[in-house]
Amino acid sequence: MRELTSEALLEDVRRWVAIESPTQDAGAVNRMADHAEAELRGLGAAIERIPGTDGFGDILLGRVPGETGGPGILVLGHMDTVHPVGTLAGPLPFRIEGERAYGPAIYDMKGGNAIAIAALKHLHATGRRPRLPVTVMMIPDEEAGSPSSRARIEAEALRHAMVLVAEPSGQGGRLTVARHGIARFHLRAIGRPAHAGAYHEKGRSAIREMAHQVLAIEAMTDYARTIVLNVGTITGGTHENMVPLGCEACVYVLVPTVDAEAEVHGRLLGLRPANPDVRLEVRRGLFRPPYVKTPAIQALSDHATALARDLPFPVAGERVAGGGSDGNFTGALGVPTLDGLGVIGDGPHTHEEHLLIPCLVPRTTLWVRLFETLDAPLVAAAQAPGSSVAM
Repeated sequence: MRELTSEALLEDVRRWVAIESPTQDAGAVNRMADHAEAELRGLGAAIERIPGTDGFGDILLGRVPGETGGPGILVLGHMDTVHPVGTLAGPLPFRIEGERAYGPAIYDMKGGNAIAIAALKHLHATGRRPRLPVTVMMIPDEEAGSPSSRARIEAEALRHAMVLVAEPSGQGGRLTVARHGIARFHLRAIGRPAHAGAYHEKGRSAIREMAHQVLAIEAMTDYARTIVLNVGTITGGTHENMVPLGCEACVYVLVPTVDAEAEVHGRLLGLRPANPDVRLEVRRGLFRPPYVKTPAIQALSDHATALARDLPFPVAGERVAGGGSDGNFTGALGVPTLDGLGVIGDGPHTHEEHLLIPCLVPRTTLWVRLFETLDAPLVAAAQAPGSSVAM
């Protein structure tokens, strides 16, 4: 890709969107990985493909040499989506309306993947290299919390000087410099079944018990402290004329710090059934740790902001994001992580998901400039004793 044009970049994005890849369909995610692998091979990357585990697709890595050696840049993206196969032919076809391009996962995050790789393709086509070695790592299960790939992400991050995440830009083009933690807790109530007509009084309803617990759990939300608990799914019972034996619920928890997560964890484990004849079980599930802005992250953000200052879409500022990404894992390890470098748009996880076409060239240009200018001393200086950052 010698010339960065909106038409060429939009076509790159369209090819990503055309391959539907819901998380739970490993074959579909691997078809997406095939496309990403071909793109990376085309620019001379050395490919490593790790077979999927636990029913998920493969992890894909493409390694691009830099002008210098040593620890380089890890680019993180994910290939899986929340949209099921058939979304493209149904409620969310790829289409262009004015300055918007619509399609499943076009914003979160196939657009970001496409422009990050397009920047490397542009450097390759024009006979240039990134200053530092670049590893592009594509994840198959991010939308499920990255259960099969977290350990690989963390191990890879520790071998690199910094991490750039191609998740979408938020709030009109802000970079993500910190993320809250996200935990999932699974609740199960076990009651006593009975015929709802003839022997209702002998039953102990698990659904009724869970209703009490839902109110107690959501009352733990504290917006002032950015602690949010949401009972997002609930299932129970087997028949309307039976007092339900079982009921299960999943709680999504947003926390700003590890200490806040520990506090919520303790409160949820301390829940007691409203009806002593019903048993209540609480189990913690997947957890994305929070990370905060460090001096090194500030240095990365300031550098990117300066590089984009003369572009049609300059960086619109910084944000602390509530939604999780694989950057949570790398940032929590202390590896300098700059997130939100993907496309500008809106509507993630909905049938209105779109990107702004005019952002494609400026955002890809920013990736090119980052690859050409980022070096280890930038973050090393910020991590030195005595450095400071405004929080």
